[in-house]
Amino acid sequence: MTDSPPLAITYRGACKQALRQALLEDPRVFLMGEDIGRYGGCYAVTKGLLEEFGDERIRDAPLSESAFVGAGIGAAMTGMRPIVEIMTVNFSLLALDQIVNNAVTIPYMSGGQFAIPLVIRMATGGGRRVAAQHSHSLEGWYAHIPGLRVLTPATIDDARYMLLAALAEPNPTLIFEHVMLYNMEGVLTPGVTSVDIDHAAIRRPGRDVSLITYGGGLFKTLDAAETLAKEGIEAEVLDLRTLRPLDTDTILASVGKTRRCVIIDEAWRSGSISAEIGMRIVEGAFFELDAPLRRVCGREVPMPYAAHLEDACLPQRDAIAAAARDLVRPT
Repeated sequence: MTDSPPLAITYRGACKQALRQALLEDPRVFLMGEDIGRYGGCYAVTKGLLEEFGDERIRDAPLSESAFVGAGIGAAMTGMRPIVEIMTVNFSLLALDQIVNNAVTIPYMSGGQFAIPLVIRMATGGGRRVAAQHSHSLEGWYAHIPGLRVLTPATIDDARYMLLAALAEPNPTLIFEHVMLYNMEGVLTPGVTSVDIDHAAIRRPGRDVSLITYGGGLFKTLDAAETLAKEGIEAEVLDLRTLRPLDTDTILASVGKTRRCVIIDEAWRSGSISAEIGMRIVEGAFFELDAPLRRVCGREVPMPYAAHLEDACLPQRDAIAAAARDLVRPT
């Protein structure tokens, strides 16, 4: 008799399993956000949790990000473990004052007397044809802010277990879930019950060029690496996983091995996390490079609604492969 193969699960399902485990294991945990209860969440991640846990722990919030993020901060200060959902990263700007001027600064300004163990989940990124107010990638903005931890789960394992690691953090953690990953299917790695949120991960080893990315860019980058492999170019794919703090050591080790680097970032190029990564490489590995750094980023326009225009604004497999190919085999 043979063991049955692991069952496939969606990224959405992995997120839900993580939330359910957190609620079951710690009575201090509760969820709060717009439409997360009766509606089941804008992306169906919280569907069914209201019926299982009740409205004391699954709290539908009014249409005011500043109000319910502020309530989450207050709850965290008093010993609770709130998980706040913001429908999309664009809407998080309405809570920017609460996040930056309260959640981040209170632990410092109180001399460590108050911790803010708050987790905020939000969808990010383009690809769903929902136009500019719902489709931008602003996680790099938050990675600029000391006092925040910024997580970008891309794999099924990370979607399942990063939340539990975030809940163990004493101060605020933001989790950015790319909208195009929710329907992705995969299997959880047998035996894995936790993940490391301190280090980047090499998702594909290679010798010729490092392709550095995160979140929704990972699978386009892996596709590009597969295309390059058919041409005899072995690309190493590095998944950052955590944007703050950046795992600079792993970045520099990869670039030191391959001596070439392309950074893939769906966000706008100017002032982006890709710019920060590039500067760290220049500071720490300039003399290891055999070619200039390259970036494949989102076009610097508000996200269009039309499908062909949106696709043109986002990093795509062919553009990633072309940038890497040009470094390895310049014309």
